[in-house]
Amino acid sequence: MVERRAEHAVKFFYSHLFWHNPGIRRLFPDSAGELERQRDRLFAALTHVVSHLENDTLLPYLRDLGRDHRKFLVGPEHYAAVGSSLLAALATTSGAAWTPEVEKAWSEAYQVMADAMTAGAAASEDPPWWDAEVVRHLQYGEDIGVLTLSPRAPLPYRPGQYVSVNSPRVPAVWRTYSLANAPRPDHTVDLHVSRIEGGLLSTALVREIQLGETLRLSAPAGRLTLRHADRPLTFIAAGTGWAPVRAMLEELADHPPDRDVRLFLAARDAAHLYDRPWIDAYAAAFGRIGVTYITPAPGRHRNEATARLATALGNRALWPEQDVYLSGPAVFMEETALLLEELGARPDRLFHDTVPVSGAARGGRPLGFGEWFLHRPAPHWHNPSDRAPRG
Repeated sequence: MVERRAEHAVKFFYSHLFWHNPGIRRLFPDSAGELERQRDRLFAALTHVVSHLENDTLLPYLRDLGRDHRKFLVGPEHYAAVGSSLLAALATTSGAAWTPEVEKAWSEAYQVMADAMTAGAAASEDPPWWDAEVVRHLQYGEDIGVLTLSPRAPLPYRPGQYVSVNSPRVPAVWRTYSLANAPRPDHTVDLHVSRIEGGLLSTALVREIQLGETLRLSAPAGRLTLRHADRPLTFIAAGTGWAPVRAMLEELADHPPDRDVRLFLAARDAAHLYDRPWIDAYAAAFGRIGVTYITPAPGRHRNEATARLATALGNRALWPEQDVYLSGPAVFMEETALLLEELGARPDRLFHDTVPVSGAARGGRPLGFGEWFLHRPAPHWHNPSDRAPRG
């Protein structure tokens, strides 16, 4: 019922929240577009919680979420304010369906969420964020940047993990980027950034950031880390999804496996294989790694790269024996994971971080409950004067 009036629900929620708690407004982005994205993420997280109420992963997820929200300067008082506005939005949207029993259930469910997130924040010994200075900035073409950052305090992480990043150039806006190197003695870290059209932070990081500027990095997260099992390894990446794979390959260089390693790297064109010199040098030094570059033929649509990747994966055997690591856009990972399972790969040996996929990106199937909030369809306006001729 709320989904059918979702636009009204989210607008009511934020209006209620900011009206009754004006001090909270400063925690949110100034840009209307960024505020809308923040709004959608909040309700997408809520629907994720509702759909996983019986799942053992829910409480760890909420505790991690609470730890991460410290970067927004969220305190216990904010959870109470959000809960009050959430219940008000649900009540006004649900109408007569909002019974005392429904209100009690939602109140109890939200309290579980708030308690778990608060506990996660309180239990963390890490700072809310790390300040890091930009010490190198490389740009590849117009839309790809590689930044080297020097955190003022060592950032503990495992190769394959990601951090949320914020710049004073775009206050209150955070985006996640994978760390592109294994830990170094000097504690510097690399970020690979692909500029998104209209993306405020990605544009600033690729085209505007200057040496000496300070960025904020959240506590590292993610489970795309090496398992170090005695099995052949396959890495499959697309675009700047190459970044966590590079970090894991650096880790492998210090602990070479006895089995073969295979890398498949897909890009929209040859120019986007920006790290190819490093890959070729690594492959030559390592000896037991095979590399396959996947790009569309000149002048062809970049979707051809996906078809070429499918062919290349189909020509490789022994998938049930492989540990496979996937990284890249959400649709790419989902489609590749399905293909690999058809080829015989074991689902418990396919490793990737979870990224929401829009219904539109999947080819137009109806949007799921949480997906609707993340990728709402454009409204269809009815023009009463635009009538089809009667036959």
